[in-house]
Amino acid sequence: MTSQTAQDAQHESFRQYLPDLNTPRFQAIAKNDAYGHAKELLEYHRPPWLYGLYVHWRKLFEEPFKGVTNDGAVRPNLFKLRDEGVPIDAITRAANAVISQLSAEQTARTLLHIDSPEWRSWSNPEFLVSDKGIRLDEITPSLRDSVFLLLETTLSPEGYAKARAAMQINHFLGELVNAPKVMNEHSYNFVLFGVPAVDRPWGFSLYGHHLCLSVFLHKTQIVVSPWFTGAEPNLIDAGPHKGTRILHVEEQLGLELMQSLSDELKQRATVYEKMKDPKMPRGRWNHDDQRHLCGAYRDNRVVPYEGVLVSELAPAQQSLVLCILSQYLSYLPSRSRKLKMRDCAERFDETYFSWIGGHGDADPFYYRIQSPVVLVEFDHHSGVFLSNAEPAKFHIHTLLRTPNAGDYGFALRGQIGPAVEQEYVWEE
Repeated sequence: MTSQTAQDAQHESFRQYLPDLNTPRFQAIAKNDAYGHAKELLEYHRPPWLYGLYVHWRKLFEEPFKGVTNDGAVRPNLFKLRDEGVPIDAITRAANAVISQLSAEQTARTLLHIDSPEWRSWSNPEFLVSDKGIRLDEITPSLRDSVFLLLETTLSPEGYAKARAAMQINHFLGELVNAPKVMNEHSYNFVLFGVPAVDRPWGFSLYGHHLCLSVFLHKTQIVVSPWFTGAEPNLIDAGPHKGTRILHVEEQLGLELMQSLSDELKQRATVYEKMKDPKMPRGRWNHDDQRHLCGAYRDNRVVPYEGVLVSELAPAQQSLVLCILSQYLSYLPSRSRKLKMRDCAERFDETYFSWIGGHGDADPFYYRIQSPVVLVEFDHHSGVFLSNAEPAKFHIHTLLRTPNAGDYGFALRGQIGPAVEQEYVWEE
């Protein structure tokens, strides 16, 4: 069986794991909207692992922001203000078109200060933890279209297409499990930070199930970090968006890189041989993030380097690393992406590639590429809504962090100076 055929078989097999919709869990979610579903989980039912995670997240949120590091110490001077060619005039116009349609109540919920800690209160599960901003499935079509236009104007064409595909796949999952009011194409919250302008910092956040984007803008420079993109399943096999698939390229490139290594380098890259390995220390696997280390609310996590140095790899293998990073940086507009890729390539002597799981064509796996200027993770998950107890290739989580205070543009903000904003006044 060829590698592509094996992957296609893995993806198509998700239908054998469709859940029993007559169970109490799915009966309850079918009746609820997003708010009722969150109350059911976090106030009434309180599954112990889930409530414990929620409490832990809130404690992490109370910590002052420091940033992801490899040893607990933030390295300075890694990120500089620069011209990245971002079309800030068009992006600002698109943001102001959103603002012009907000009611007074929506304005109060949606326009937050540039230094608001709520930058950090995003999360990727389907249950609503932080209810702020406007929710796209509750607003007028005109306002929703304006939010999408802002997203399209800001991101690269391929990045925008990927984000919209993630939303469509979320809708597909909602249909599969009869939960359309909780999971649909528009079940995402949108928030603005700062006053949109061409000459001072501002940004926005879009977050919901399997898609979370944090965007910071200053003049012609952009930071899209942290972000989370996932899918369960990652292929739509029926309906108007049949054939939509995401995250398979990141999967294929990661596996190609691992399979290209010598036996000695494979052994050094492999941190754990099993996806839930008995050798893992307590906490290395958890119910929500599974093998991920840098998901929601993990803004200050210390993640030691593991695996093999990319500078030790052959030129063709280093090219594969760059191809992987290019996929993870695809939300960025073209010039910004090229500059960030250059930043990453210049740090190959401090860049590590690590792996968990097998590396056969059909094996699920986790990998991480980590350096002082970027950290990306890829993980095959077990079922959350589908019933597969073991990780499967049709449920994928990916994320990107910018270590050393790069997330949310923090490292750049310190070079801009104190945030000075004009107050936005809503007029009826």
